[in-house]
This record gives sequence, structure tokens and C-alpha cells, in this order.
Amino acid sequence: MFFVPSHSEPERRPAFTVMGMTTSASLPTGPEDAIAAPGSVTDRLVEANERYAAAFTDPGMDARPVLRVAVVACMDARLDLHDALGLELGDCHTIRNAGGVVTDDVIRSLTISQRALGTRSVVLIHHTGCGLESLTEEFRHDLEMEVGQRPAWAVEAFRDVDQDVRQSMQRVRTSPFLLHSDDVRGFVFDVKTGLLREIDPT
Repeated sequence: MFFVPSHSEPERRPAFTVMGMTTSASLPTGPEDAIAAPGSVTDRLVEANERYAAAFTDPGMDARPVLRVAVVACMDARLDLHDALGLELGDCHTIRNAGGVVTDDVIRSLTISQRALGTRSVVLIHHTGCGLESLTEEFRHDLEMEVGQRPAWAVEAFRDVDQDVRQSMQRVRTSPFLLHSDDVRGFVFDVKTGLLREIDPT
């Protein structure tokens, strides 16, 4: 999710590893090098876009989401939100970050979503097996030791996914910047079954 292992600077203090994540940003060595080589993945994405654009027609949609809903979810690659929620292009705003937690920047996006683009409902989605469950704020300390600067942001790690969903719901409901906080619901997505489990805010 955050960084991948480094083998390039053995003299430095080893970066800690959690669920395959470390604080070092160097590329791995091994069979996946052909995929991870600089530029190769991006080149593939650009080529795919060229094919997409060749058949593209402007759908003529308004920027305002049809369903007037904003979905806040984890950036985990296993979550296909549109398929999982039966959404079509133009239905919603999707805001994603590590853990799907409600940070100041998520509040910024939700405020713009509601005040400028007319959304009213907020759906929060965490998931099982999240990498943030295996991190702590010590992650910031390790980064500081590696790069010489302490991050200004919090890791927002958690141990209890249900409680973190409740905290995220509370942050949305109590934000003074949001116009609509009456329809805020939180869920945990099971990455093994594909099902959502709703979290009682109390």
C-alpha cells in the first residue's frame, strides 16, 4: 500500500515491514521487475487510454453526481467500488485514501462535493484485512529516521475496524463545514465474500 522494499542501501537502518510494506521507496528485485520497471506500467496505462479514447464518445454528463452521494473508501486495490455498489459512471463522487479514514482532506473533498456539486448522502467503506490494522504511529518515526523529516500527517492506523468506521462517521457528522450530515452510513467490506456489513454508529 505505501512503499516497497529497498535493497539498494544496506548501510542504513533496515526499514520495518508490515504486511509486505516498508518505509523504503525503492523498487523490488525479482521476477516482477519487468512489470515494475520505471515507465513500463505507466506506458501500458497510456496505451490503454489511447484505445479507450479511440472509441470514446462524450456522454454529455453534468459534473454533479446523479445519485447525489459521495463514497469514502480505502484505496485498497481489491475494492471495485462501482461493481460492488452497482454504480454507473456519473452516479457518485468517490474519495479514496489509505484506510478510507475521514481526514481533514476528506472533509475538504466532502465539503466541495456537497456545497459546490450537490451531494447529500455520505457512504463510508472500510474493509477486512486492511494494512492500517498492522501499522502504528511508529511508522512516522521510522520515516523520520529514514528521510530526516517527520511527516506532518497522522498514519490513522487502527486496531478495530468497526470502531474506526464509527469514528469516521462521527467526524463527518460533527464537521461544521458540511451542509448535510443526516444521511451518513458506514460499512465494512469483506474482501473474501464481497459483502458489506453495516456498522451501528452507537
